[in-house]
Amino acid sequence: MKYINIVLFFSAIFFFHSQVICQQNNRTKDTLKYRTNPNYNLQLEMFDLYKTKQADIVLFGNSLTHGAEWTMLLGRSNVVKMGIPSDVLRGYLARIDYVIKLNPKIVFIMGGLNDVYNWTPLEEIFQLYLRLINELRAKNIIPVIQSATYSAKNYAKEWGGTPELNNGRNREIDKLNKMLSDYSKKNNLDYIDIISQLSTRDGFLRSELTWDGIHLKAEAYKIWAHEIEKVLQKYKL
Repeated sequence: MKYINIVLFFSAIFFFHSQVICQQNNRTKDTLKYRTNPNYNLQLEMFDLYKTKQADIVLFGNSLTHGAEWTMLLGRSNVVKMGIPSDVLRGYLARIDYVIKLNPKIVFIMGGLNDVYNWTPLEEIFQLYLRLINELRAKNIIPVIQSATYSAKNYAKEWGGTPELNNGRNREIDKLNKMLSDYSKKNNLDYIDIISQLSTRDGFLRSELTWDGIHLKAEAYKIWAHEIEKVLQKYKL
């Protein structure tokens, strides 16, 4: 009987240890998930190839940032976009050196939607965002926080998306944006509330401003660029 108890004891320890290792391994996989995005390495290779050595203005983000030619949209030559489709904030942090080496004066950050749809906890998303901000400020670069955007009501209908699911994700976006807005006010940072101009009264991305329920059409970029221009004029850039 004593022998059986000893076996059970060590079996329990082994099981607990294996569970901890499994959880740690899964956590590591989660934190490196951005690496499984096929766009990620492709765009990093392009960033390595580009010859621009310095830009005063950087647009830093995901596919929404990637979707416009910002030099032409803003009518400025000192602009670089560094958007990677499907990227998440951990991916931003892993490539922030590409932004910093351009020695920009100001960086506009757009992110969070992909993280929310990956079911990343809000507090984790927020802390990742703060790390981005702090790394930029440590280099005397002005960070501009931009609200995360919504999905449209029928986004991803072909893949099982529903208005209820999208509404739930959009309400998480509301919470994230409140956290970012409050932080901006408390720390005297610029915050662009772009989503309030792109959304319906019931809290979805306006259907006429998106071509697939999440990515933006020209009219949305026109609104967004106008808000960016206000900040640039504030800093006389």
